[in-house]
Amino acid sequence: MKNKLLLALLTIVCLTNNAQQTLGLLQNEPGAMDGYVLFAPLMSHNTYLIDKCGREVHEWKSNYRPGQSAYLLPDGNLLRCANDSNLAFVSSGGRIEKFDWNNNLIWSYAISTPTSCLHHDIYPMPNGNILAILWEKKTPEEAKAKGRKPELLGKSIWSERIIELKPKGKNMATIVWEWNVWDHLINDHDIRLPNYGEVATNPQLININYKASADEDWLHFNTVCYNAELNQVMISNRNFSEIYIVDHSTSMKQSATHSGGKYKKGGDLLYRWGNPAAYNCGTVNEQDLYLQHSPHWIAKGLSDAGKILIFNNGAERAPEPYSVVEIIEPPIDKLGNYTVEKGKAFLPAKPSWTFRDSMPQIFYSKNVSNAQRLPNGNMLICEGANGKFFEINPEKRVVWKYVNPVSLKGSAEQGAMYIQNQVFRCMFYPSNYSGFKGKDLSPGKPLEINPVSMGCTQGGK
Repeated sequence: MKNKLLLALLTIVCLTNNAQQTLGLLQNEPGAMDGYVLFAPLMSHNTYLIDKCGREVHEWKSNYRPGQSAYLLPDGNLLRCANDSNLAFVSSGGRIEKFDWNNNLIWSYAISTPTSCLHHDIYPMPNGNILAILWEKKTPEEAKAKGRKPELLGKSIWSERIIELKPKGKNMATIVWEWNVWDHLINDHDIRLPNYGEVATNPQLININYKASADEDWLHFNTVCYNAELNQVMISNRNFSEIYIVDHSTSMKQSATHSGGKYKKGGDLLYRWGNPAAYNCGTVNEQDLYLQHSPHWIAKGLSDAGKILIFNNGAERAPEPYSVVEIIEPPIDKLGNYTVEKGKAFLPAKPSWTFRDSMPQIFYSKNVSNAQRLPNGNMLICEGANGKFFEINPEKRVVWKYVNPVSLKGSAEQGAMYIQNQVFRCMFYPSNYSGFKGKDLSPGKPLEINPVSMGCTQGGK
């Protein structure tokens, strides 16, 4: 009888403790990948590196909130976007910063003017250069000259441009390559214009009247990444619910045309996927992506290497929104060419792998977010709007879970409900990552105040 009473009391204590545990490390089981997680809370100036026990290993401090992505480079330096823009509708960019391990700012570069602004994402290339996304302001007259319908115009349009920066000195850079949406538009409205044509038979071009309205932020790119083997650049067009792939082998002159480069198409789209209605080759019933984030090629040596991993946010999905993580396998030959049948949608028809919650609406992030394939075959997922990171094994069972405790007011106390703890992405780095060589990785305290001890060790042991 005494043993039963003791067991009941222990159960009550455990349940009470679990009920109070709302932040930081919530779960760490055998099978979770050993390593470290980097993230930059959107309401904080700090970027954090934690171990899988939720303990702070390192911290970088900036004068700016993130704007929005951050990367730990192979040499141990931190590369991040900074929110340093005064544009009325822009709240996510303007500057790129590089810090060394000791939090010294070693390079800072800004583009934030009334007509151009860095935003959302950058990508560190193998040669040390940096890909970046820029908003570019266009006047109504410029838009009409490309075929935008006058009734679908506001006071301006913000188009998009991808640039490759070669850092120089402490605050300079040279643009060594670029790709501009404005060079690859088609219209089926004004037959007098040079870019007039049938949208469905020209999927390599972007329809200037799709998703057109008085809203200035027409496209809203949120991701850029690079595949060195293919020499291709991938872009996420959030507002169109599409991903694009373009040729990076072109010169800057060729990228503004429809020929040249390794794939002989200049800067025209090599591949697009997610919403065939955007190029008149499908209906809403064939749409797969919904305001997605963080598409990228899965790296060599990992499960599904070479395929494309996407966090499909699911906003605007009918009848109810929910998020899905997906892997797609585009039809590509050995030379890196994508095949598509004229007048039909780019394949595949469906993803080759998906993850969704058994109760779909429970797993939902209306914006931000990412997913990452890990070396042990697991998948790390950032449900960014809720500041939640979790890791699933190949059987899609959750083996690790963490909730960001850092918000606008700093670190929250354990037991508090998390608010304003959004994270654009979290990035995993294995223990043997080159950037950690010679670095002090001694674990400190958890980020939350009054943490609950879970008796955790690295690797879920």
